[in-house]
Amino acid sequence: MNKNQSTPKGLDAVMHIFSQLNHIPRPSHHEERVAQFLCDYASRLGLEYERDAHHCVVIRKQATPGYENAEPVVVLNHMDMVCVGMDNPLTDTVVPYEEDGWMKARGTSLGADNGIGLSMALAMLADDSIVHGPVEVLTTTNEEDGMTGAAHLSPGFIRGRKVVNLDSEDYDTITTGAAGALLQRHRLPAVRVKAPGGKRRWYRITVSGGRGGHSGVDIGKGRASAVVMAWAILAAIYNEYDLELASLDIGEANASIASHAEMVITVPSGEAAEFVKAQEPVFNEWVREEYGDADPDVVCRVEKTAPLDTVLPHEAFHQLMVSLEQIPQGVLRMSETMEVTVQTSNNVGRVYEEDGAIVVTTHTRSFSDAEMREVAADIASVFAASGAVSETLMSAPAWQEDPQSDFLQTTSDVFADVLGWRPRKVAMHFVLEAGYFVEKYPGIQIASIGPRIVEPHSTSERVELSTVSDIWQVFVELLRRLAQAP
Repeated sequence: MNKNQSTPKGLDAVMHIFSQLNHIPRPSHHEERVAQFLCDYASRLGLEYERDAHHCVVIRKQATPGYENAEPVVVLNHMDMVCVGMDNPLTDTVVPYEEDGWMKARGTSLGADNGIGLSMALAMLADDSIVHGPVEVLTTTNEEDGMTGAAHLSPGFIRGRKVVNLDSEDYDTITTGAAGALLQRHRLPAVRVKAPGGKRRWYRITVSGGRGGHSGVDIGKGRASAVVMAWAILAAIYNEYDLELASLDIGEANASIASHAEMVITVPSGEAAEFVKAQEPVFNEWVREEYGDADPDVVCRVEKTAPLDTVLPHEAFHQLMVSLEQIPQGVLRMSETMEVTVQTSNNVGRVYEEDGAIVVTTHTRSFSDAEMREVAADIASVFAASGAVSETLMSAPAWQEDPQSDFLQTTSDVFADVLGWRPRKVAMHFVLEAGYFVEKYPGIQIASIGPRIVEPHSTSERVELSTVSDIWQVFVELLRRLAQAP
């Protein structure tokens, strides 16, 4: 990168870098290409960088002359995104567009979570007009699906103990705490068997149109989960007639509320077949009554389809239905100390078939680590009783900053002076990597800010562009003040 007059500055630079990120596929667990982009970016700027075995990257920039003795500041983001709506997340890119002051994506998630924050950090590195002390831009991997990048950081990977995290989505807040999260994968043995003979009808059942969304941020909004709806329609048929399940694919991502489900079933011809087809209007009426306000576009379709040669074993299907009925889904408890905040929740993100098993992923969140572990253990016990094997993919601790700290007060002062209003200080029911940092780096302090991002982890994800400009100004001024702090 040639740092000359043609190099974009400020907000233009942020959006230029975000455009570049849009062309780099970066699903969780596959961040090698975006990690290389970061390393190449640092090289072009002549900056020191490090890349660890998990592809986390830290880029270090020396202080603005005269501020060499300032305390180092870490700017934290993650490089992966939840790739909803993509046919192949390893090759598909994001196609953004602007509408009424918002940036959106065509048919997919946008990746503003956390691509906008990362773009701000990289734009800052290239702009020598910004005043700052020593800075370390740290970008982690797999934040959206296990946080293994943050969990495996070495103790010496960063030196700073003040962290500006640009991964928040509520523009008018400083996030001062986040729920812990425990992600599990449950594998129920289900080796396919020959399809039953005789006169039978085959149907494809789909649930679509749901708003989906972030399984932490949006879990308390009363939205329809395609997992719950798929279970409900299968149960209605299963309780009345001889039903065999031939295939299923529910949900898009472990960290999302499922918005889509597709199942192929078979029943004997005759009365059973007529009952199945009659479920479409009955189920859609139930959906309108149950979710009409929160999720008005959900629809179920039941259509005839071609027979398959094999089906899932009936016992595995039975155990799946029992397990999904018994495990908790949605909001489990509201906080008694934080107004209108979910304390504990559980979301089933995906249900699908893989390598002779039915796989179910559950994402349990809580501000109480003990409560989170208890709920997760109960869920694993339910699946164990059905013959499933459970594994923990992530166990991220909850995090709570001191809202009265000097660091957070400085951050609040910058909002007031730059934008003319003070942000709320709130703890959020999503998981941030902060819990790992508090455990790993004693004395660390974290302030999490960001632009307004709506419907993350869904095809409706969008970012309000005016708030990107505002947060950029806050970020730049915050770096300047931290450099001048005694």
